[in-house]
Amino acid sequence: MKTFRYISSALALIVACASCGSKDKTDASEEQEDLPIVKTAKVSEQDVDQVAVYTATVEPEVINNISAQMANRIKAIYVDEGVRVGKGQKLVVLDDVNTTQYELAVDNAKAQLQNAQTNYDRAVELLKIGGGTQQSVDQMNVTLINARNAVAQAERTLKNARENTVLTSPIDGVVTARNYDPGDMTGQLPILTVARINPVKVVINVNESQLAGINKGMPVDLTFNTYGDEQFKGTVSLVMPTVDAASRTVGVEITLPNADGRILPGMFGRASISHGNVNHVVVPDRAVVKQQGSGDHYVYVLNADGTVSYNKVELGQRLGTSYELISGVPNGAEVVVEGQNALANGRKVKVMK
Repeated sequence: MKTFRYISSALALIVACASCGSKDKTDASEEQEDLPIVKTAKVSEQDVDQVAVYTATVEPEVINNISAQMANRIKAIYVDEGVRVGKGQKLVVLDDVNTTQYELAVDNAKAQLQNAQTNYDRAVELLKIGGGTQQSVDQMNVTLINARNAVAQAERTLKNARENTVLTSPIDGVVTARNYDPGDMTGQLPILTVARINPVKVVINVNESQLAGINKGMPVDLTFNTYGDEQFKGTVSLVMPTVDAASRTVGVEITLPNADGRILPGMFGRASISHGNVNHVVVPDRAVVKQQGSGDHYVYVLNADGTVSYNKVELGQRLGTSYELISGVPNGAEVVVEGQNALANGRKVKVMK
């Protein structure tokens, strides 16, 4: 009986040990199955074109205000806002009622000049024969000079009046403003405003920290909301010599050819300027996680021990389906691109093959 008990005990111990080993294997297998499954991608550094994008506003290259030099009544206006005009084209006709008055003033000034010339010649002749004095000759000479000046002034006034009667465009352009109608008296506002829109001037404001990368003559890619993704090519033509104290920005003007007139003053657009290449890590956009409630972005990086690190990153440009990273992920790292929802910092993962 004692021998039987020994055999029974030994058998029980063997069964217990076998049961324990089987349980350990099952627990390890279940733990492996509970690990979150992720997909990763290896990232690397690339040369990234450092393109800065600025909001841009279109302005005319030249603006001319069509105004009367003196108050006058408007007889006719031949153009309206939005109409294209050519250099020398007749735009406005004013009342010429004052022209006759200025013509009479010229005639009167010329008559006075003739009289002054006659008196001067007489004084000179009298002086020659001893019937006059040098003082009289000098006085007549002063009168003669004043009469000549009066004629010149009257002729200038008449010329201005005639030029003021018919107003023409000094440039090729488009009418951007009309402030009066026929029958109105001219006032302080210009009758019309004509703007040259070929080329146009595109204005941007550049942060002073980026000013060193902006040079006259450098190319600029421009897009406008009206034309979607269509690109237009401009050139930096002016960098303002002062910094705005309030915004800490510098005004930059870009010249854009506009032969077809598609770009109009007042349009809103964007200007893209390249500041050269920089070597930065580029990651798939699927790897970037935005933290809720903040503007921070993170990337899960796979560690050598099978865990992941929750790395805060600084995003650069979006490059199609990828992002340039300014910092946060080392070159050659494995980053998680699928399965981030089940992860936490330091958690062990199973990588999808």
